[in-house]
Amino acid sequence: MSLKEIKTRIQSVSNTRKTTSAMKMVSSVKLRKAQQGIQFAVPYVNQLDGILKRLSSDPDSRKVSPLVVEREVKEVAMVCFSSDSSLCGGFNGNIIRHSRSLYNELYSIDQTPLVYTVGQKITDAFRKEGLTINTGYAGMMQSRSYEQAASLADDLMDMYLNGHLDKVVLTYTHFKSAGSQQIVDEVLLPVTVPAGESEQESDYILEPSAAELMKVLLPKVIRMKVYCAMLDSFASEQAARVIAMQAATENADNLIGELTLQYNKLRQQAITNEILDLAAGAQNQ
Repeated sequence: MSLKEIKTRIQSVSNTRKTTSAMKMVSSVKLRKAQQGIQFAVPYVNQLDGILKRLSSDPDSRKVSPLVVEREVKEVAMVCFSSDSSLCGGFNGNIIRHSRSLYNELYSIDQTPLVYTVGQKITDAFRKEGLTINTGYAGMMQSRSYEQAASLADDLMDMYLNGHLDKVVLTYTHFKSAGSQQIVDEVLLPVTVPAGESEQESDYILEPSAAELMKVLLPKVIRMKVYCAMLDSFASEQAARVIAMQAATENADNLIGELTLQYNKLRQQAITNEILDLAAGAQNQ
C-alpha cells in the first residue's frame, strides 16, 4: 500500500469516526429523553395497578369485564416491537429472531398467530421471510404517539371482546439500564388483575361501584401497557445504538492509529531510501 493510499484511507476512516461519534451523541440525548418518558409514565401505571388491586378485593368486580376472563386459547396475536432504523448493534436482529421463534412456537401447536409489527425493521424482515403480517405500524416508533398506541390497543381489545382473539402477547426489548436490555414476552390480554387486599385494609366507599370503576380502568391499563412497551423498546434501541456507536468510534480510533503508524514507517523508509540514493550518488561523483 502506497503512502497516498494510506493517507486516503486515514481520511476515510476519520470521516467515518466523525459520523459514529455524532450518532453516539445524538443517541445519548434521545436515550435521556426516552428515560424521562418512561419515568413519567411509570408513576401513572403504578397508581392504576394500585387502584386495580384495591378494586379486585370485591369479587364482583373481577367478573364484570371479559377482558380479565381467561378462556381456551384458539386465536393468538403477537405484537412485536423493533426500530425503524439500523446501526444499533444486535438490537433488531435479536428481537427479530426471538419473534420468529415465538411465531414458530405458537404455529407448531396448530395455531396461526396474528402478527402486528411496530417498527420498520421487523416489518421488512417478516415480509421478506413471507410471514403474513396482519397490520404493520412502520412509523409508530418515530412519533411514539400515545394516540397511536391507544388506537392499536383499542383494535386488539375489540377483537378480544368479539371473540376473534383469545390471547395477546407483547414482545419487546425491556430497558433495564444503559448497558443491559432484555427481550420480554408480556401477556396483554387477558388482563391479570393483582390479588386484592383484605376487606379490613380496603374498606372504601366507592362511587360509582367497584365493578363500574373496573370497566373504566381496564381499557386505560391496556392502552398504557402498549404505550409503555413502545417507550421501553425505544429506550432500549437508543441504549444499543450508543453502545454500538461507541464501539465503532473506538475501532476507528484504533484503525487510525495503526494506519498512522504504518504511514510513518513507510514515510521514514522513503526518506531513508532517498538519503541512501543521495549518498550513493555523491560517492559516484
